[in-house]
Amino acid sequence: MARWEPNTRERLVRAALDLFTEQGYDATTVSEIAERAGGLTKMTFFRHFPDKREVLFAAGQEIHSRLLADAIAAAPAPATPLEAVAAGLDALTVTFSDDRRELAGRLRTVIAANGELRERAVFKRAGLTEALREALEKRGVPDPAASVAAEIGIGAYYRAFERWADSDGRQTLTELTRQTLEQFRAATAALG
Repeated sequence: MARWEPNTRERLVRAALDLFTEQGYDATTVSEIAERAGGLTKMTFFRHFPDKREVLFAAGQEIHSRLLADAIAAAPAPATPLEAVAAGLDALTVTFSDDRRELAGRLRTVIAANGELRERAVFKRAGLTEALREALEKRGVPDPAASVAAEIGIGAYYRAFERWADSDGRQTLTELTRQTLEQFRAATAALG
């Protein structure tokens, strides 16, 4: 594969995930990732990602935060905070095609095996929650309602993501997230 071929960023992500799975995160170098991605250089890697850890997180957090915020802003005016969150989650989850499900399972395994990656995953989750909260506040939802709705939404998304990554693919991530959000909504109503 030549250096000029398209999808360099995606190839780097897949190469990193393959190597992290095969030999572990700590044992994998940036040079190995670049080489596995089709004979790329370390410099090419660093044009796309600031460090080895970010190859698994960088693009996703920015894109996901924007999708959530834009969909919440576009939700109908009379939507409740959780209905607006549901619109955001729909916009996010529809981007996860079935071919990404296998990668998602592998990604979870790699992250679970490394403290540095687990820490970064927590940071990503907090960033997505904050994106939801800010978008809700821009709609006029006061705190703490905005914070609670954001936490419920992200909690539902992550619970559904785990189920989807481990599933046979009969249900989409969108369907699983909607179901989980509804379960969380019912659970909060039962709290009294």
